[in-house]
Amino acid sequence: MTIQQWFYLALSLIGLFLSSWIIVPAPIFSLLPLAVGAPEISPLLLLGNAIMLGVSLLQRSRSWGCYLAIASSVVGLILSSLPLFHLPSTVQRAEQMMQTALGNQYLTQIPGERKARMRPHPFALADLITGIAIPTVHVERQSFLTLDGTRLPLDIYHPTTPQPHPAIVTIYGGAWQRGNPEQHATFNRYIASQGYTVVAIDYRHAPRYQFPTQIEDVQAALHWLTQNAAAWQIDTTRVALMGWSAGAHLALLTAYQAGIIPIRAVVSYYSPTNLTAGYHDPPVPDPINSRAVLEAFLGGTPAELPQQYKQASPIQHVKPGLPPTLLIYGDRDHVVKPVFSQQLYHQLQLTGNTAVWISLPWAEHAFDAVFRGLGNQIALYYTERFLAWALR
Repeated sequence: MTIQQWFYLALSLIGLFLSSWIIVPAPIFSLLPLAVGAPEISPLLLLGNAIMLGVSLLQRSRSWGCYLAIASSVVGLILSSLPLFHLPSTVQRAEQMMQTALGNQYLTQIPGERKARMRPHPFALADLITGIAIPTVHVERQSFLTLDGTRLPLDIYHPTTPQPHPAIVTIYGGAWQRGNPEQHATFNRYIASQGYTVVAIDYRHAPRYQFPTQIEDVQAALHWLTQNAAAWQIDTTRVALMGWSAGAHLALLTAYQAGIIPIRAVVSYYSPTNLTAGYHDPPVPDPINSRAVLEAFLGGTPAELPQQYKQASPIQHVKPGLPPTLLIYGDRDHVVKPVFSQQLYHQLQLTGNTAVWISLPWAEHAFDAVFRGLGNQIALYYTERFLAWALR
């Protein structure tokens, strides 16, 4: 084999290696970024595998390495095409879910000015290549006091127009043990540019601070919002909660219980919903050790603290009259099993609540970490429409 053929073989094997993570779950936490990222950039992997297949087929002299490169590129091509194969049906199901829950004409209820700022299509290859445009918005750091007087930070992303705006309170994830309000800054800027005041809040972390400290911190942040609404041009009659993973869990719990202000809507990206069931039925593989995470958050096992696990499970707080709920999950989530979110969705339906459940067949936990990725483009498309409908 020539040096050139070795080079082509190496590139083909790299393409196959990266594409394999579209179907291979991460056995340990350090490999989770590969399983998260590969499906989200699958169109680029598809292009790369196709190029390498073409290059290998054009080789005049064929060696064993050339045939291996061809085989690797073919398999990589098949694997990297899987998310795109699911794309049309995924979008169709998501749109059906939205229309079933919000009404066939829900888009006509969204103000035209806000509708004009939303993404025109669920997925655009150009955005995957060049990135999603993020307009400039004002960001300011403030702080709020918890019940015991601890001062925590929050970031405010606000439009420039001098009028009261609906507010979206965002809560970051991190297994209740890590993170900060800047964690989803790109999303916060993106959604604030559509005419919302976004308040990204902090909360104290386990295991030093255990449940219900985190819920108390969220309520303290909402109290700060009510006290400072006039100064920041916030319309407190139009407030939504949104979170990711552990933060989405806190958003659901807060929205489903009586609090400082009425919540108009809640958006959950891959939230735990039934902590008792999640403890007894963890994902396989389990790269974050779910049971240890839950024990750190709640202070023990379900056998030791059954009431604590029940109180901390959003599904246990479902009743009629809850705010509209948007649930978005990846079917390949190996951190939070999506079956429990589906159970929450059905429970919300049975009790007469408005709920939308959108599943992404190829996506892992934290799929939106690749902001321009396939899954996040679809999630953004429906999240912005859901919020615009709920906060109209």
